[in-house]
Amino acid sequence: MVPETFRVVRQLLNRLDDPVTGEVIKEFQVEVPEHKRKEADFIAAKYGDSVYKKFAMHEGVDYIKQDNIAELYLNKAWNPNLSITGADGLPPVAIAGNVCRPMTTVRCSMRLCPTFDAHKANEIMNEKLS
Repeated sequence: MVPETFRVVRQLLNRLDDPVTGEVIKEFQVEVPEHKRKEADFIAAKYGDSVYKKFAMHEGVDYIKQDNIAELYLNKAWNPNLSITGADGLPPVAIAGNVCRPMTTVRCSMRLCPTFDAHKANEIMNEKLS
């Protein structure tokens, strides 16, 4: 009868980024300057896959954009990114059960492109999440 609270959280988060690709919605995107693209190409050529292989992953899990190291670097150094930095209302796994929780709260962090206006980002987030 009542939607599970984490389902509601997931639907709200989907308004900000794509759950499959991790790409943030177009409203937060800006054009990458040519000097940053050149920097990304340089890093990709100089360091190759060591740019991402330093981060441990489970077998079978791909890194985001691992087939394009320059884009992977831009995702780390320039492009916006949504992260969940905390959550309340979820019980510890050891005592979790199949019950309806009264609430779930998450704290999000949106890393913005260096040239993106933070006030505009706040307006967009308020619009998307209300």
